[in-house]
Amino acid sequence: MTQLILASASASRSALLTGAGLSHTKIPAHLDEDAIKDECLARGHSPKSVALKLAEAKALHVSSRNAGLVLGGDQVLQLENDLISKSHDLDEARALLRRMSGKVHYLHAGMALAENGQIVWSNVETAEMTVRPLSDAFIDTYLAQTGDKILSSVGCYQLESEGVHLFEAIRGDYFTVLGLPLLPLLAQLRNLKVIAA
Repeated sequence: MTQLILASASASRSALLTGAGLSHTKIPAHLDEDAIKDECLARGHSPKSVALKLAEAKALHVSSRNAGLVLGGDQVLQLENDLISKSHDLDEARALLRRMSGKVHYLHAGMALAENGQIVWSNVETAEMTVRPLSDAFIDTYLAQTGDKILSSVGCYQLESEGVHLFEAIRGDYFTVLGLPLLPLLAQLRNLKVIAA
């Protein structure tokens, strides 16, 4: 079997691959993601395109230095016309949750496979997330329960844990929300004969 490399330190992406029975090695790309995002936005790229460009940059960076099939993935959160970055502290998280309250935002999850320094496949999927109206008291309780760990997630939530309480509706694939749309990825790995068809 072709060696699969995950160009990320993401524990959730790695867990999704492991859960699907895909053995892999983690080699984080260590790129300046903010610089890539800023350049994409300056060139007028859509939020979906930004997610894809970030995934491709990670895959190419690791593929140019390592043999094997490299998977890059990234996710961006679009709220109204803004791309949201991770909150630096709980005060920023509180302000973001207030802003998202009662509104729809979009999670764009980009993926790219690279081999020998070339992109061989890329894809982006979107989930539509409707946050229910949140009271200040609920937000304070939620942040007290989740603590600083929530700062590692761009929207200040993890759907697989307490974050599920923020939502009244979700349209899209569960794996897309977690940052790695497994179904199109598995289909492509079958096409490439990396896994059994």
